[in-house]
Parts: sequence; structure tokens; C-alpha cells
Amino acid sequence: MAEAGPTGGTVLWLLRAILHTAFFVLLGIGALQTATDGVAAPANRWAAAVGALVLAVVYASGPLMRHRAPARATALAWLASVTALWVALLLTGPDFSWVAFPLFFLHLHLLRRRHAVVAVTVITAAVVAAQALHLGTLTVPVVLGPVIGALTSVVIALGYAALYNESEQRRRLIEDLTRTRGDLAASQHRAGVLAERERLAREIHDTLAQGLSSIVLLLRSAEGAAPGVTGPARERIAEARATAAENLDEARRFVRDLTPPSLEKGSLVEALRRVCERAGREGGPESVLRVDGDPVPLPRDYEVALLRAAQASLANTVAHAGATRAVVTLGFLDEEVTLDVVDDGRGFAAAERSVPRPDGTGFGLAALRERMTALGGRLEVESAPGEGTAVAVRLPLARRPVPDGREGEGEMR
Repeated sequence: MAEAGPTGGTVLWLLRAILHTAFFVLLGIGALQTATDGVAAPANRWAAAVGALVLAVVYASGPLMRHRAPARATALAWLASVTALWVALLLTGPDFSWVAFPLFFLHLHLLRRRHAVVAVTVITAAVVAAQALHLGTLTVPVVLGPVIGALTSVVIALGYAALYNESEQRRRLIEDLTRTRGDLAASQHRAGVLAERERLAREIHDTLAQGLSSIVLLLRSAEGAAPGVTGPARERIAEARATAAENLDEARRFVRDLTPPSLEKGSLVEALRRVCERAGREGGPESVLRVDGDPVPLPRDYEVALLRAAQASLANTVAHAGATRAVVTLGFLDEEVTLDVVDDGRGFAAAERSVPRPDGTGFGLAALRERMTALGGRLEVESAPGEGTAVAVRLPLARRPVPDGREGEGEMR
């Protein structure tokens, strides 16, 4: 309770301020009444005045001690000093009994619950004894007053503790949301950069590189179709063909530089195997890769799409599925290439598939589906609560001719 500043929110800070103010006000009233009591002995009046001043100083030092030495032992030593000084003042006059009310809150806050109950009981008994000694008799009001005050303090302290815990939970939640938002923004930035790199690679491949390849073939054909052409004209044709070939090499280099790093280190199968190993190292399920059929060269955009599908599916398995095992299967069929990611996790209901989560996630499957649709393929998800999840990707293997007459896009890989 001896804290300074709104560390627990405005309401908690206001409650602490009221408690501290009540302590000093009740202490001042007790000191004033004892000092002006004509019946009390002069020694008691002086002791009450000096003791109240010392207690006020010790109490006020609590927040300063807490900031400089926040150990629990320091707080308990401070509480013991305040309580001992109050008991000494209570011996000088019963008017200090009212200070027991804020003392209840101090003990309830700083002590463990069982010890706090014992302390409140002892303080209540001390007040009852002081009042009975002053009046010379033990009456029902003398007992009920302190007891009701103690019970009221216990109820209020429990409410304060609940409010304080809720405030702390909200603070931690805000910190987690802020950190998650930062991580999400960084992840989206990285994803955006990778997506833009892939888009540029596709655009360069499908436009500049293909056009330059066509120019090289046309100029080569022109040289063969006009064997009698000599002199400057033939030199210009050769220079144009060489320039176009150089620019074609540059375009291909740009495509290679924009290719995802995972695919630069080897084949798609090797990249998928590294993705499975990484998922296991990062606390996910045991992930294994299976390859069905004979691997064939794939267009670069196919390889990128399949790699991203495996990464996203395993990331969802690690983050949400609670699975113990995941199997990634890359299949090469006659007319299509397939990728299946199956886990034995908790699964989810069909209605949850298209609903974004409160933390901003849940868009991965939609993005994957759009990517596959753009390539002429499809993505399917099968899942049910308690039955795991299966993500299936299908891409057609129709060959697309390139200007030099070869099939596929091996020319640009």
C-alpha cells in the first residue's frame, strides 16, 4: 500500500491516495484529542504528540523506501515499525484507535492472507482492550465497533485485490498486444518484400526476358536467312544480337537474385526438407518430407508457390494445431504436381476457416488460395475438431512453350 504514483491505474491510485490521507487525518485527530485532553497526564500528552510525529515520518518514508529498496523484507520491516509505533501511541490514549482502520488495509495488502487475518484479529483485540481500559468496562458497542470495522476492511481489501489483479492482467494484455502488433507488422513487411520480389521476378521473366529471347532468335534467324549480306549491315545485326543476348543474361540474373533464398541453395525437395527440419527445431511437431513419383523440373513460380504453401501450413501447425507429427508430401503425377501437409493436431471447425482471429491472424489460407488460383491450381483444406488438418495443393503440369522451342521454364531457372 505504500506506493506513490498511479502504478495500478487511476482508480487504484485514487484508492491509495484516500487510504494514505485517511491515515494522516486519523493520526492527527488522535494526537490533537489526546494533547488537549485535560484528564490525561502531561507526560501522556507529550508522548502522544511526539509519538504521532515520529509515526507520521516513518509512515511517509514508506513510498521512498519502496522505490529505493523494493525488497519484500524492507516492506515488512516498515510495516512492523508502523504497527509498533501505533501500539505505543494506543497506550497513551484510546483516541488513536481509529488509526487501526487504515492499518487493516496495510496488513491485508502486504502480508499473506493467513498472516494478514491474524494481524487484523490482533489489531482488533488491541483496539477493544484500549477502549475497555479507557471506559473501565467491556460493552457490546466497544466490541462491535472494531469488529465491524475489521470485517469492512477485509471486504474492501478483497475488492481492491481483485481490481488490482484485473488492472495487472489488462496491462500485460496491452503489452502483449503491442508486442504482437509489432511482430505482425514486421512479418507483414517481410512477406510484402518477398511477394514483391516474386512479382518482379515473374514480370521480368514473362516480359523482358521473353522479349529479349525472341529478339535473339529473330536476329539469329535473320543472319541465317541472308547469307549474302556482308559489310556494315551484317555487323549491325551481329551487334544487335550480342546486345540482346547480354541483356537477356542480365534479365536472367535479376530473376535469380529475386528468387527466394531457400530455392537458391538447391532444389525444391531440399528446400522443403529444410522447412520441415526448421519446424521441428522451433518447437513444432516432428515434420517429415515424402516425395511420390519422379521429380521433374518445375517453373520457378511453381516452386516458389509450393515452398510458400509448405511454410505457411507448417507455421499454422506450430502456432495453432498442438500436433505431435506432421507429414509433407510432394507428389509428381502425370498432369499435376501436388503438395499435401497433414498433421494430427486439434483441428478446427469448418466455420472457422474464413474467420480472421482477434490477434490479426487467419488470413494465410486465403492468401495461399489466391496464389494457387493465379497459377491455375487449387487449394483445399480438410479439418474437424480433434481430427487434425490436411492442406492439399494442386498445380497443373501443362507445359508452356518458350521462344527457343523447349518446354517449361527451365530456360529461366
